[in-house]
Amino acid sequence: MARAQDQGQVPAGLNAKPAAPDWLPPANACNATALRKATRRISQLFDDVLAPTGLRATQRSILIHIARAGAPSMGELAASLVLDRSALAHNLKPLERDGLVTMRPDASDRRSRRVTLTAAGTLRLKSSMALWAEAQQRFEQAFGAGRAEELRRVLADVAALEFRQDSSEGSPETTKL
Repeated sequence: MARAQDQGQVPAGLNAKPAAPDWLPPANACNATALRKATRRISQLFDDVLAPTGLRATQRSILIHIARAGAPSMGELAASLVLDRSALAHNLKPLERDGLVTMRPDASDRRSRRVTLTAAGTLRLKSSMALWAEAQQRFEQAFGAGRAEELRRVLADVAALEFRQDSSEGSPETTKL
């Protein structure tokens, strides 16, 4: 055994992975884990490509949603991003600090706040378009343009689902929004 260690080898048996407990689901069977891994990988690509703009992919997505909606309320923006309001508020803070968005009370309902892009936010978003297109192209080149289009369709369907537990029956109820 000392001789194997002297040569940089690990004795047989020490290299073997322990058997996974039989109560664990099979590897790669968890939908949440698979989606999170894929999301992290794609976010890394987009974050790296968008770095010169000073925007992360998540920040750019928020700016895009605001630009499309004009001046959405916090609730409308949170719903379109599938975020809760506190997570949205947390993500908006650096954008507001950097002067890319403003939050103002709604003129018709002072309890509600509206989010708008500033001129600097619009400029930053416009400046990100070419780099975003590059990231899109790199992903589609690696994954396949047709598969990427189908992936977006499937993920839009997933994002539109609501997973509620009907307490009277005890079985999950899945509905489209």
